[in-house]
Amino acid sequence: MPNTSSNGAIGRLTPVQWLICVIAVIGFAFDTYELLMLPLIARPAIEQLGGHAFGSPGFSQWRDLLFYVPAVCGGVFGLLGGYLTDRLGRRRVLTWSILLYAFSAFAAGFATSLPMLLVFRCTTFVGVCVEFVAAVAWLAELFNDPKQRESVLGYTQAFSSLGGVMVSGMAYLIAKTAASLPTIHGGHASWRYLLISGLIPAIPLIVIRPFLPESPVWAEKKAAGTLKRPSLAELFQPQFRRTTLVTAAMFACSLGAAFGAIQQLPQIVPALVQVDPALPLPQRQQTVQATVALVQSIQEWGGLAGRFLLAFLAIRILSRRNLLRVFQVPGLIIVPLVFMYPALNNLTLLKYGIFFAGLVTVAQLSFWGNYLPRVYPTHLRGTGESFAANIGGRMIGTAAALLTTRLTGLMPGNTPASKLAYAAAAVAFLVYALGVVLSFFLPEPAEEELPE
Repeated sequence: MPNTSSNGAIGRLTPVQWLICVIAVIGFAFDTYELLMLPLIARPAIEQLGGHAFGSPGFSQWRDLLFYVPAVCGGVFGLLGGYLTDRLGRRRVLTWSILLYAFSAFAAGFATSLPMLLVFRCTTFVGVCVEFVAAVAWLAELFNDPKQRESVLGYTQAFSSLGGVMVSGMAYLIAKTAASLPTIHGGHASWRYLLISGLIPAIPLIVIRPFLPESPVWAEKKAAGTLKRPSLAELFQPQFRRTTLVTAAMFACSLGAAFGAIQQLPQIVPALVQVDPALPLPQRQQTVQATVALVQSIQEWGGLAGRFLLAFLAIRILSRRNLLRVFQVPGLIIVPLVFMYPALNNLTLLKYGIFFAGLVTVAQLSFWGNYLPRVYPTHLRGTGESFAANIGGRMIGTAAALLTTRLTGLMPGNTPASKLAYAAAAVAFLVYALGVVLSFFLPEPAEEELPE
């Protein structure tokens, strides 16, 4: 692998390395694409498949199930996937995880009941959780030079937010053209076509897969018989205990802000949309869905800007704690305020606010992809990353969505949307404040090189 040049510049990538980066970008982008389908499809899917009106007990129950049960499945099987990444290799697990979530999303588009939709959302989430861990370990070990590695991890992960922009754009396009698409179960429900579009990442992967190399670090140790067996218990030995617990808790805070606040926005925005009541119902519904998709897209552009800013700063700010606080401290103020005023009163102002809320929140998710490979050795890298990302982030962090919906009954406001906005603000402040406090306990990596 090329090193940095004598003047400190990052070396050029070889054609094979570019191919590696392309497949990583596809994987990261569609991770977010698949996950952010849920806020866009949850309300219409629950209303149509279950007949539950927004704000009703039945709606709230299924919304909580769709947000949290897949996260639990993703956390449990994602941890297993991290273990298998250390046992079977990075490339193999990466490939199968992408195929799993792509075909699961496709099948979900043909769901005939809410339980059926829930099952396919669970398998989609499992694939996404495994893919992130396998891809980060794979990329980190393919690039030996520290600056090159940090840049590759930062900029490839930045395309995760492009996935959010893509799914928002796709939702907007489908909302405008659904009536001209083939019928599914006798109708033209936009949410079904959006789910089916999740098959897209499987197509280039099938073509590119034969040209992808395995991680040379992992492969050499495996061939030499020096690759230690991964162990979950080892994560809690004195050498790794603090790292394991702090990173899991902080990853939970990062995803808690996303799920507990930002991903609640598609359910809040419809209350701000002014629609002519004289229009036919399908046209009014399309207008609302298009507006929801537009606001979601603006938030994802903010997230994309945040991820690129993180990638730019990752090789310029040496302290990992200080790098993270660049986004934590502003977020502690910005995100709660967005939900306390613009989300309740002003759609135009909300579009500006959610851009910056997305920037400071989503950038933190890229931070963990850069940080975690530097604190675990080769035989434990996938398992350690998976514990932080899947147990801390996916299982505990996504529970913030459940906390937000449970808090709505205690919040002020005259409508379900206003109560939800206040609850999202409270949860955002809570997880951001906790994350800032925990950052003082985050271990600084001992060196720039990956531990063996």
